[in-house]
Amino acid sequence: MELKKVTFENIDQLIALEVREDQREFVAPNVLSLAEAYVAVSGGHAAQPFGIYEGGGPVGFVMFGYGSLDDPDEPESAKDSYCLWRFMIDEKHQGRGLGKRALEVCLEYLRERPLGPAYKVWLSYEPENTAARGLYHKFGFVENGEMCGEEIVAVRDL
Repeated sequence: MELKKVTFENIDQLIALEVREDQREFVAPNVLSLAEAYVAVSGGHAAQPFGIYEGGGPVGFVMFGYGSLDDPDEPESAKDSYCLWRFMIDEKHQGRGLGKRALEVCLEYLRERPLGPAYKVWLSYEPENTAARGLYHKFGFVENGEMCGEEIVAVRDL
């Protein structure tokens, strides 16, 4: 499994990836994530979107942030930390353990400090998204009492 940068060659494939219908209220479409990455970077902030690839083909999408976006909803945890901003496995590839493997690959990548020094990574999820909560807790993410808008914030050391 590997992370691949978004390019003109793979952007259409990555935009086409979707979660199951019952998960769509929890995960933004990849095209929106790419638009947000563009806005962040053009505003002088950090965002790195990647395709998640297994066996040569795309199976998911992830986007990382670094530091503050100056968003009034972002938690205090955003300062000097990495953010697992988006994370999804396509509906056709779910149920095979790829989410766990992808999360391991993502954390390994962030341990390299690709955008600058940081010792923590944070993420947020809807309170009703028990599947995401369970996965993230298995990987050591701990809720810290902060909220990002209406979402629960969880943090872990890199």
